[in-house]
Amino acid sequence: MERRTPQDKKRLSYLKDRRNAYGENDKASRRNIPRSRRARRHALRRAEQPALHQVTAFGGSWDESEVRFARPGTGRWRKWPDGRLAESVVRRLERRAEQGGAEGAQAEERIRRVRRSAGLR
Repeated sequence: MERRTPQDKKRLSYLKDRRNAYGENDKASRRNIPRSRRARRHALRRAEQPALHQVTAFGGSWDESEVRFARPGTGRWRKWPDGRLAESVVRRLERRAEQGGAEGAQAEERIRRVRRSAGLR
C-alpha cells in the first residue's frame, strides 16, 4: 500500500465520506428505514383486503394477479444515499456567507478551495 499525502487524504475524505442531507439525525435511519418499509408493506396488505373480499364475495376463485390488479396503488418509498461531505461543506459555507457570518471574498475563497480539493466543478 502506498503512502498518501495529507492533501490526497483530504481529497478522498471529501469525495468518499457522506453526510446526512435529509435533515434528520444520522442514527435515526436505523429505525426509520425499517419502519418505512414496514408501513409500505402494511399499506399494500390493507389495500388487498377489499379487493380480495370483492373477488371472493361472488363465490369465485381468486388469482393473486386479480387481487393485485384490483387494489389501488399506495405510493412508493425508496432509499437514497447520503450526500458527499464536500457538497455538505460547500452548502454550509455558502449559507454562512449569505447570513453575513464571513467576509464575501474570504467566503468565496474558502468555497473555491473546498471545490478544488474535492474535484467538484
